[in-house]
Amino acid sequence: MIKHSEEFKQEAVRIALTSGLPRERVASDLGVGKSTLNKWVSHYRPSDLVSAPQADLARENERLRLENRVLREEREVLKKGDSVLREPKAVRFAFVHSWRHRWSVELLCRVLQVSERGYRSWRSRPISRRERTDMKVLAHIREQYSLSLGSYGRPRMTMELKEAGLDVGERRVGRLMRINGIKPVRTRKHKVTTDSHHRLGVAANWLDGDFAANAPNRKWAGDITYIWTSEGWLYLAVILDLHSRRVVGWAVSDRMKKDLAIRALDMAVRLRKPPQGCIFHSDRGSQYCSYDYQKKLQAYGLRPSMSGKGNCYDNSAVETFFKSLKAEMIWRQSWPTRRQAEAAIFLYINGFYNSRRRHSYLDGISPLAFEAKVA
Repeated sequence: MIKHSEEFKQEAVRIALTSGLPRERVASDLGVGKSTLNKWVSHYRPSDLVSAPQADLARENERLRLENRVLREEREVLKKGDSVLREPKAVRFAFVHSWRHRWSVELLCRVLQVSERGYRSWRSRPISRRERTDMKVLAHIREQYSLSLGSYGRPRMTMELKEAGLDVGERRVGRLMRINGIKPVRTRKHKVTTDSHHRLGVAANWLDGDFAANAPNRKWAGDITYIWTSEGWLYLAVILDLHSRRVVGWAVSDRMKKDLAIRALDMAVRLRKPPQGCIFHSDRGSQYCSYDYQKKLQAYGLRPSMSGKGNCYDNSAVETFFKSLKAEMIWRQSWPTRRQAEAAIFLYINGFYNSRRRHSYLDGISPLAFEAKVA
């Protein structure tokens, strides 16, 4: 049996720990058994195998890693707490208290320019009546934020809390949301999906930018958008009643053909039974300009109206709905199948948008609540 020197064993361990090669490969290259190599690795400490210059380099690397970690954490705290930096100390102490489970109190106090001693003093004081009220309001804010799919900012959140019986103002709601990092989701830039390169007939723009309607079933608007899933695109056609912004018809398909738009129209007509002369507004897409679609409109007694060429703002009410749907539901996660995306759209339209979502256009109430109010 070959007896190896201490220098050989230490070099073998250094190679095993630093080469990145599998232990079997290192053992084979050195002509020793894997179990023998593992025994040597267990026996020698890594620090025993590093030269003085290497040790200095390791210490410097560790210092830089620590410094980078601290800078990264400070940047994360600033992203959350930038809005409270100019607030009174009590507000900054409240922010430290809210985020103390994620970052150290020392880090939070340093970034927010308050002392740890001041924070401890603030914590030791008896909770005031105002602070107790803040805690109650914050609990309601978190609940409504979840129910609104993260879509409510300060104005609509205040409306929701007042309807729940809380006597609060926008400033207080905004302060509590800001301190606790509660922010509404944001939409992305609009993308044009209209296929207007065709030779089909185009209707006049009877709306001409006037999306107000003084009664239900006077003005409808429809459009098509697309949603990505792991199975491919899912196309969604919707129809809104411009009086209440309620979605009255919708349909999905894996292809953007005229039957998609027709199915949404059939659904809307079955639900609403519109009178003769109700305006139906859309873009100049081939689905809406097709002979079959125009024939359907005529059979239902609807008056076709179409946007100006290349102007998505001529159908802004539906575009706004699409942006809300995607920001508040679709863009939050990936969709493995079209069926899962369709189920989410169903829940969004029927479980949230029509029945619960507050619209600034409707004085802060939902489409169904607005229709009930004016009925």
